[in-house]
Amino acid sequence: MGDFVDAANTNSRPSLGFLTVLEDPQHGLFGGYLLLNLAGRPLEFHCTAPIKPNRAQQILYGPTLEPFLYGEQIGATLLGHSNREPLAVLTDCQPVLSVRELVSVPVALVLPAVGADMPAAPPEGVCRGPAESRPAGTADQKSFRLDGAHPGGPRLLTFELGRNRLAVPEHSGDDRQLIARRLAESAEWFDFEEPFTRIREAIAEAQQAAR
Repeated sequence: MGDFVDAANTNSRPSLGFLTVLEDPQHGLFGGYLLLNLAGRPLEFHCTAPIKPNRAQQILYGPTLEPFLYGEQIGATLLGHSNREPLAVLTDCQPVLSVRELVSVPVALVLPAVGADMPAAPPEGVCRGPAESRPAGTADQKSFRLDGAHPGGPRLLTFELGRNRLAVPEHSGDDRQLIARRLAESAEWFDFEEPFTRIREAIAEAQQAAR
């Protein structure tokens, strides 16, 4: 696991976590967790060694394999290595939402901004949330249900927060109000999609350095 901690910033000011998983056809899954202060400065970064389930695990875990890998083995492990508890954890990878059952902080999926062009397929090695069949409401208080991308996955409640669109599992609907209350001010200017680019580039750099 790779780690970065800003030792000079040891205070307990509010922070925001960004958690994602990259899929590599050869090596498997890489997890990355970036903790930022509300000005966008990095406080911590952690990433995992690659995880690749074998055929026996795929058979035995069945439909529970993805929540186990993304939520427990990757998500919970990364959050457990952090020195701070953020106001919320955001992800661009829907299966990571399963980590919510293992942590006390609210977790939300970041969706493309309203009016943004959705790519036909996510870039290679990027775990994305589901494509949507209809636009979100324009008012912050409006939301709608969205079926999960995988059979048996949780239904999602989407909502707008400042310039961002987020979603939470229906069974964690209370997180919507909690996140809105905690992040209302920073969401007006903070682009919640941008930090995931930093994570992907940091992991790619770490992989190159290890070769």
